[in-house]
Amino acid sequence: MSQPIIQSILAPNPSIMTGAGTNTYIIAQSGASAGCLVVDTGCDSAEHLQKLCQTADAFGGVSAIIVTHAHPDHIGGAKELSLLTGAPVWALDNSAAGTPFAAHVLRNKEQISVGSVSITIVAAPGHRFDHLVLWLPESGDLLVGDVMSGTGSVIIIPPEGDMAKYLQTLRKLSALPVQRVYPGHGPMIEDPHERIAWYIAHRMQRENMVIEALRSHGPASAADLLPLVYSDTPKELWPAAELSLMAHLLKLKKDRRAHVVAELSGAIEYWALLH
Repeated sequence: MSQPIIQSILAPNPSIMTGAGTNTYIIAQSGASAGCLVVDTGCDSAEHLQKLCQTADAFGGVSAIIVTHAHPDHIGGAKELSLLTGAPVWALDNSAAGTPFAAHVLRNKEQISVGSVSITIVAAPGHRFDHLVLWLPESGDLLVGDVMSGTGSVIIIPPEGDMAKYLQTLRKLSALPVQRVYPGHGPMIEDPHERIAWYIAHRMQRENMVIEALRSHGPASAADLLPLVYSDTPKELWPAAELSLMAHLLKLKKDRRAHVVAELSGAIEYWALLH
C-alpha cells in the first residue's frame, strides 16, 4: 500500500466565518518525488503561495490544484498558484462562480492519483452545489472541505447550499470506512463516524426546533424564528445562523411540511406548517 503524506498549511485568512483560516492541504506519496496535489489554496497571499511552492518542491512540484468548492476562502489564490507553477486547476463544476479557469472538470467517482496514491473524487453537494471531497481508500483519509469543520458545525447558505442534499451527503460519507477527516477549517477529526452522526443529529434537532417554533409562533419570518431556534448561539453569529435557518425552512418546504403563507414589502416571507 502506498502511504500518502497529507500536510496542512494554514492560509492567512482568519475571520468569523473561517476561524483561524482555511486549511490548504498538500497530498503526496511518502518517499517519492512524483509531484503533489494542492487542495484549497485559501487566499492569494504572496507569502502563503510561496510557502506552498516551497513545500511542494520537496515532492517534485505541484501536479494539480484542486478546489473542493468555489467559496472565496477556498478558491482564493488558485489562479495565482496555477500561474506560478503551471499546474492545472481542477474543480467539480466549471460553471461555478470563481472557477472559469479550471482546466479539468472532475466527475463523481473519478479516480485520480499522485504518485501511486489513489484518490477517488466524491461529489458532495449541500454546503454548495459544486462541492467535492477527496477519498483515499487505501489509508482511510477523507478531505472534506466545508462538509465538516474541526470545531462546531458548518453554514448552509441557499440557494447555492441545500440542507436536504447536505444531509444526503453526510449519510453517504458515513458509509465509507473513514479513519481520519481533514476539514477545511479547524483540526483533524479522528472520530469521523461519531462526528458525522453528531452532524446529522444536530441538523435534525435544528429542524425539529424550527417545526416547534412554527407550531407555537407561526406564521413567522426567519428573523422571528431566529431567537427561538438559535438561542444557544452567540448573537454575533446570528446573521450566519439565519441563513442556515432559511435552508431548514426550504427543506421543510421541499418535504411538504411548511409553506410560505404571506410575503410583505421587502420580500419578507412568513412561514407556517402544512400539517
